[in-house]
Amino acid sequence: MVFLKTMMRLNEHNFARKGVIIPDYPRNQIGIGIVHLGLGAFHRAHQAFYTEQVLEEEGRSDWGICGVSLRRPEVRDQMVPQGGLYSLMEQDGTGNRIRIIGAVQEILFAPEDSEVVLTRMTSVQTRVVSLTVTEKGYCHDPASGNLNLEHPDIIHDLEHPFRPVSTLGYLVQALALRKESGIPPFTTLSCDNLPENGKTLKNLVLEFAKHRDEGLAKWIQNEGAFPCSMVDRIVPATTESDREMVSETLGCRDEAVVVTEPFSQWVIEDQFVCGRPSWEKAGVEMVEDVKPFEEMKLRMLNGTHSTLAYLGFLAGFEYVADAVLQPDFERLLKNMMAEEIVPTLKLPRSVDLVQYQSALLERYRNPALKHRLWQIAMDGSQKLPQRLLGTIRDRLDAGLSFPRLALAVAGWMRFVPGQDEHGRMIEIRDPLAEELRQIAKMTGMLEGKIPDPACAEPYVLGVLGQNEIFGEDLPRNPQFCGAIIDAFKMLMNQGALKSVIDVG
Repeated sequence: MVFLKTMMRLNEHNFARKGVIIPDYPRNQIGIGIVHLGLGAFHRAHQAFYTEQVLEEEGRSDWGICGVSLRRPEVRDQMVPQGGLYSLMEQDGTGNRIRIIGAVQEILFAPEDSEVVLTRMTSVQTRVVSLTVTEKGYCHDPASGNLNLEHPDIIHDLEHPFRPVSTLGYLVQALALRKESGIPPFTTLSCDNLPENGKTLKNLVLEFAKHRDEGLAKWIQNEGAFPCSMVDRIVPATTESDREMVSETLGCRDEAVVVTEPFSQWVIEDQFVCGRPSWEKAGVEMVEDVKPFEEMKLRMLNGTHSTLAYLGFLAGFEYVADAVLQPDFERLLKNMMAEEIVPTLKLPRSVDLVQYQSALLERYRNPALKHRLWQIAMDGSQKLPQRLLGTIRDRLDAGLSFPRLALAVAGWMRFVPGQDEHGRMIEIRDPLAEELRQIAKMTGMLEGKIPDPACAEPYVLGVLGQNEIFGEDLPRNPQFCGAIIDAFKMLMNQGALKSVIDVG
């Protein structure tokens, strides 16, 4: 609809519409106390959503957000003309609910505003720096958790600390400037899907800082805080039809629409060095130890999501709901959770895992949430260690089998050469895409329109040689290697759907 694109943009004066929740606090009296790195859709549907509720509760507050895009200017270009406002649309089978979020007070694009970003991070008013930069934004080896000193961004930032490009570069430079100015460190809050994300981030920051200055590393170690957190909300990519739907409801054009589900969860370790928003007023669970909750979510939600992404895509499905509504896929996920994942979890008795499993499947079935399997499949080399391989290691240690988990890993291996079961090309977005494609070429996986099953074993062994994904232990484990090779051969010989039926 061309006329919708020519509408007046969403702004402070035109967002009041019947049925739309709007900010009920004086935005011009909100100070900035949070800098968030990675101003993508997930942050705007999750952390900013919770902070918005705190601002509503407290009225005047110093916990507004400065959102920083580290790689691309699109979000800045969408939000700045709207004064930082955007629509959050919750969708399920009962309809759509729209609210305008006003918590983001400032938007910066780091490659063009690096000095401003560092100034904001160094300000004494900034007390929390949070981040959602995805697994690849940590510039680390996902298998070991160690800093990747050969990463080009890390090499650049160690040589040019005053002009950082990486997340770690910005964090350490801002902390160094605070130390020089006698300002206490901010609390650094990871909101990414990594095991013990706060501890992982702390170790990476300290390792990076040591390469610059041992004294700086000791100061961060002694004075800083890196609480772990667990985040959960499904946020598919926004489409043009989403923007048009919301804009028609608002009567003005919103370029920064975010679409999500009604469900949301945030669990945080309550370890902050200089204050925090009263997030518990918005339903955030503040706990002493987040690890059991994080492991449950990473293995059950993220693990089954990735399983569905690779196998469902290969079977010809486009969206999560379409795949999980196929009875054989639903059975695979149910059995994977109940028989292979749940026995590896150690949770408080208050957590009802049967109910949690049912809730996950219900969320996946949400017909209104057009969550593309291809979107979930991105960056698999960074996701596998947290989502699937940790569970497999626990199964191996207990002497137990893992046929469904093995099929999920094999599904990723079948996906990453960039060619589906019918010979059609797949766009692969992964930091190791070129290395994995070279393995596929060298082993003959890409010689014909349909790969020769005879290439299966050398290809699988070649991929298992990527230690940054599988570590040194798994490729040496005969049970693991045999299970992955068998599952991959099954996929090659009979396709994803038949394999899901047989293994489910």
